[in-house]
Amino acid sequence: MHCLKCFLSSVLFALACAPALAQDACKSRGDLDLNYCDENKDLVADTPKDAKKLKTPGTLVFTYTPVEDPAVYEKAFKPFTDHLAQCTGKKVVFYQVQSNAAEIEAMRSGRLHVGGFSTGPTAFAVNIAGAVPFAVKGYEKEFQGYNLIVIVKKDSPYQKLSDLKGKKLAHTSPSSNSGHMAPLALFPPEGLTPDKDYKILFSGKHDQSVLGVNSGDYDAAAVASDVFHRMGVRGQIKEENFRVIYRSEKFPTSSFSYAHDLEPAFRDKMLKCFYEYRFTEEMKKAFDGADRFFPITYLKDWAVVRRVAEGSGEAFNRTAYEKETRREEEARKKAAEEKAKK
Repeated sequence: MHCLKCFLSSVLFALACAPALAQDACKSRGDLDLNYCDENKDLVADTPKDAKKLKTPGTLVFTYTPVEDPAVYEKAFKPFTDHLAQCTGKKVVFYQVQSNAAEIEAMRSGRLHVGGFSTGPTAFAVNIAGAVPFAVKGYEKEFQGYNLIVIVKKDSPYQKLSDLKGKKLAHTSPSSNSGHMAPLALFPPEGLTPDKDYKILFSGKHDQSVLGVNSGDYDAAAVASDVFHRMGVRGQIKEENFRVIYRSEKFPTSSFSYAHDLEPAFRDKMLKCFYEYRFTEEMKKAFDGADRFFPITYLKDWAVVRRVAEGSGEAFNRTAYEKETRREEEARKKAAEEKAKK
């Protein structure tokens, strides 16, 4: 009996230690979650070495960052998703997501194969969900970027950031680069410290921040310049009714990323479909003149975003992700409640 107990104890100990031993087999992980490995140190998850872990989806699931109404982008990307289906020989569906956290979770759980992630959430998607950024909307010689801008009503008295002390200044969501992390890092040198000189108010999305300034709910808002401009092009707002009192350096716009465990031959075929595609006139109009998917790497082209995060005291690990997800959900609920009151 004693020996049986010893045997059982040994088995249980071995089983308990197996995951840890498997994880220790990874020579380099960096900031990646425990499910992933980065032995080539390019900061993104390596393709699994075990062929059984590779996926070739029967239906390819695609989405785009929920910075605005997801239905708008499902329509905007329709010409491309039709092309992607024909090019890969797979059925392609557009998966509408309502938040950055939902998009990241969809890829982490294997329900999303490829999609566009906002600039800030891209880093969380890389570390938490095994996303591998490969392209940004762009042109022949460069990728498309955007600036963090702070907008106010045209007839408001505010001329510079320091004028907004004690005022209602909207951020978008905790994981957003331009809508939250960049302001934390870039505003203090301009004389305005978030959560000290003003209480951060999360609107939930860039378009809701812009509309909130337009309606008078906010005195100002920190938003992405490309979203602001597209809202003007679509007639949702009149850009001339606003003033921009701050503009940052250029950031890369939303990344297109694939799940790290896609079967390499299929993955490479899919990437070729992206890179060779040229946007329709309707797509170029919707995306500020961009006409293609411009190749990028997370290591090189997201360095400025990582610097901003470090400067704002933010991290892109699981602890930070879970904290920001809770804050994002609370902000989304609060914004919905405020909207319902009107």
